[in-house]
This record gives sequence, structure tokens and C-alpha cells, in this order.
Amino acid sequence: MLDIRWIRDNPEAFDRALSARGMDPLSDTLTKLDDARRAAVQALQEAQARRNTASKAIGKAKGSGDEEEAQRLMAEVASLKAQIQAGEEAERAAEAELEALLAATPNVPLDDVPVGADEAANVELRRSGEQAQLSFAAKEHYELGEALGLMSFEAAARIAGSRFVVLKGALARLERALGQFMLDIHTQEHGYTEVQPPLLVRDQALFGTAQLPKFAEDQFATTDARWLIPTAEVPLTNLVREQLLDEADLPIRVTALTPCFRSEAGSAGRDTRGMLRQHQFNKVELVSITAAETSLDEHERMLACAETILQRLGLHYRVMTLSTGDMGFASRKTYDIEVWLPGQGAYREISSCSVCGDFQARRMEARYRPAEGGGTRFVHTLNGSGVAVGRALIAVMETYQQEDGTIAVPDALKPYMGGMDTIGRG
Repeated sequence: MLDIRWIRDNPEAFDRALSARGMDPLSDTLTKLDDARRAAVQALQEAQARRNTASKAIGKAKGSGDEEEAQRLMAEVASLKAQIQAGEEAERAAEAELEALLAATPNVPLDDVPVGADEAANVELRRSGEQAQLSFAAKEHYELGEALGLMSFEAAARIAGSRFVVLKGALARLERALGQFMLDIHTQEHGYTEVQPPLLVRDQALFGTAQLPKFAEDQFATTDARWLIPTAEVPLTNLVREQLLDEADLPIRVTALTPCFRSEAGSAGRDTRGMLRQHQFNKVELVSITAAETSLDEHERMLACAETILQRLGLHYRVMTLSTGDMGFASRKTYDIEVWLPGQGAYREISSCSVCGDFQARRMEARYRPAEGGGTRFVHTLNGSGVAVGRALIAVMETYQQEDGTIAVPDALKPYMGGMDTIGRG
């Protein structure tokens, strides 16, 4: 959530930021709502002050024997009670209206984010490795998996409907191996602490990371007012919810391998074949909590941590800086890592690393005490996929496929596969 004081002080910069995101100006509307809130607060405070003064004067009037004045003051206090009650309601209403609009307003992009309406304006930052050169026609992952008898969308559909998959045998083990490999790299080499968080969260947690209220239709809700997590970003970031930290405790770096659940409400008809867009998938998430001055450096570090995974797996990829029209609601800047899929002959996103500034922290009331003293400040939050396990499985299958339909196991994963070199028919 943005700071209304910053918006009041920087209306032109705020409106330019919204324009870069393809939105209409909001500074005037928000300022007027804040004016109404401030007026309601002032009127309430004045009424409360008058009530307090009149209440004290009643005793003095009675003490001096001026019963008429005492009765007049008592009548005034009684009328002020109703006025104060109405003032409290007016303040709550004004506050709620302002908060609702602020909650639906996206973060302000950093100055170096490319401006554009959609992914066409994204800017390639770099590439790593070479595209796999196959001497035969590359197959897509679902063709490989189904032919091996180790991947079934039909069985999943009988159980759960569309956008689910059943993996068996060596493919199931390969996906598990990928997740364990990623966790080991991030915890043993990159300094992240492994966490096993709840997979069900309350409204407040999703609000804190900005999935609510705007993106409710993208989530799965339970019958007891909880939500299945769309990403471990939600519980990991909310670990600092309503906390006051010392700067010496920062940065906090945490990681988790969890199932993620998304309704994919806005993707009807997209990626209906295969595992690319599922209602349930596994992902290793990276979250960092930092001081304000170090968040941009942490963003570059997080990106490098995610890239390491693909480099160790020998996968070709490119890094894209997302445009203002393509990056997420809470982000100030986002890098996407897009892995090359030989079967599709295309790059597909496998990781997004975002720096959010204090946007999420304001929603979570997460602060820290600066080492130099002074008032408390909001922490800065960052999140990134390190990486999406299912999409890594797709990339490994398509990159390491062999002409006979088997799949070679990357060297980095062999220790996790019991030394298995090749995945054949189950």
C-alpha cells in the first residue's frame, strides 16, 4: 500500500507512475478522500474537546450553586454524545473509503523500469548458455511423459478435473529431485533458511502481500474463511507481519518448497495442454526482508540465486526486465527468467524476482529500528521463484530428451536420483 502523505506531496510523480501502468490519474481523488477523512477527524476531536470542557464545567457550576448553568451544560454534553457518535461513524466511513482505494492502487515502478502496455515492451537483459541442439524433431514434455507411461492428464482429470497431472515412477522422482536440489543450493550456498509454512492462510495474509482484495478470483477459498496459498511468498513474507525488528537482524532470507494453488481464472484457453499452467504445482520460493537502503542490491542477489539453479542444470535461459504494464501489482521492479523449451521452440517464464519496497510492509505493519536510531521504518520485501519446480521439470525433459524418447538425467540431479542416468518407459 502506498503512503497517502507521499501521494499528497508528490501528486505529479504518482500520476505519472499510474500512467506508466496504463491507469488514469488518482492523486486528486485520493487527496479529496484524505481531506474528507482529516475533516472528520478534526470535527470529532473538536466535539470531544468541547464535551470534556463542558463535563468539567458541570462540577464547577454545581459547586457554585448555579443549577441553571449545570443543567444547560448537562444538556450540551448529552447532545455532544450523539454528535460524537455520528463523528466516529463519519471518521470510520471516510477512513474505509480512503483505505479501499489505496488497497486497490498498485505500487510505483522504479525509474529504470521500461514503460509499456504489456510484455511486448519487456527488455532482454542477458542470455545464458546455448539452446539445446537436437538432431531430431523435439517433442513437448507431455508427449514424452505420456509415451513413457509416467505422466497422465487423463487420470488426473478423472480425479480432479482439468489442469492437474499425475506423475509416476522416475518422473515423480525427478520432480522431487529438482525441489530437493533447489533447496540444498539455496540453503547451503545462498544463505536462505528453509521454512515449512502453512498452506492455508487468512484474509490478512493475502492482503499483506496484495493478492487481496484485487485478485480474489485467482485464489482458491476454503469453507472456513481461509485460502490455499497461490505461492509461498504469502506465508513467508507474513512471517514479519506486525513485527518490530532491529536492523541488525536484517536481511532475513527464507525459502520454502510448497505446493501452490491457483484458479487460473484469467487464463481460459491458454496452455491447456501439458503442465505449464496448472491449478496445483510445486515451487521453491525465495523471500528477503531488508532495510530500505539494501533492497535494490538484494534484488540483484536474488536474481543471481535463481539463475544458479538453471546454470547448474545446464538449461538455456534469458533474463527479462518487465515493463510497467507487465509486472505485478505489488512490484516496483521485476526480472523474469525465461527458460528455453526445445519442444515448444519458445522461451517460457520459470522465475519472477520482484522488489516491492515498503508496499507490502505497510499492509502488514512490519517495521524495523534503524541502527542509527530515530523513528522506526517499514522493512522492504522481495520475493522470487527459485524456481518453479514443475516448469523446471518441463525444461529438463525437453532439453535432455533423446531420439528414442528417453530422458537423460542432468549430472546435477544424479545424486538425487540414486545414480540413475536415463529415464525410460515405466
